[in-house]
Amino acid sequence: MQNQTLKEVLSKATALLANAEVDSPALSAQLLAEKVFGLDRLKLIMEMNSVVDVNKVRDFESLIKRRASGEPAAYILGVKEFFGLEFQVGPAVLIPRPETEEIVEKVLDLFEKNAEFVFADFGTGSGVLAVTVAKMFPRSRGIALDLSPEAIRVAKTNAQLHGVADRILFVRANFNEALFCDRKFDLVLANPPYLGTAELDEISHEVAKFEPLSALVSGVSGDEDIKGSVPRISAALKNGGTVFMEIGYMQGRIAKGIFESCAEFCGNTDVIPDVSGHDRIVMAKKK
Repeated sequence: MQNQTLKEVLSKATALLANAEVDSPALSAQLLAEKVFGLDRLKLIMEMNSVVDVNKVRDFESLIKRRASGEPAAYILGVKEFFGLEFQVGPAVLIPRPETEEIVEKVLDLFEKNAEFVFADFGTGSGVLAVTVAKMFPRSRGIALDLSPEAIRVAKTNAQLHGVADRILFVRANFNEALFCDRKFDLVLANPPYLGTAELDEISHEVAKFEPLSALVSGVSGDEDIKGSVPRISAALKNGGTVFMEIGYMQGRIAKGIFESCAEFCGNTDVIPDVSGHDRIVMAKKK
């Protein structure tokens, strides 16, 4: 293998990924290069004309092959940034989406930084919401629920990494069933599965093949977990407590109707659009 510059290696990798029709080929190549060559984004740019180590090129190319197969870069790297924090991720949990960060923004609008409150995170996955809220609000405490033991393990690791493990209790539980935590919480966070089975044909191959379907799909229509969780959320919240739930971009009307059908939320429910203008978050306050 002849000596190559970083620019040449990146160019070939980007072309290969583009040909494989993966999402964001150039960004994927850059992220994997940063990992293998031990460079941050600025140094990556500055070192473009430097000759790179042949052995590291081989390591880089092996990761590029994985990415070309459709395996998400976040799973290959084992980490994903969320709200400026780095979280461990893997095939047992969904990769955090930028849209979910908007729930944290709403919580920041709701409480003062030194507020003391208790929250629950329904379907915690990698723990990004619970951990981030606990990190942003040092006097908060919470319970994070997930049915997957693998997800709970990942979430616990992330809580430890960010120094909030002593303020979050992780529990394996189905949040659509009766819980032990009635009327204890000032805040409920929820990011349930919200895709219908028919939508699997429409989403990215990378998502459908590699991310856990149990965290994506909620029955034929995509709203089974919303219907199942609303009564549990109502029971878990204190009077005057607030819930923020992420929903699919076409579910605003349906999700609002489900919340409004619950007497405790009727008249106190809003659907909040994301930065792209799509319906994304249901905010409801318990009477």
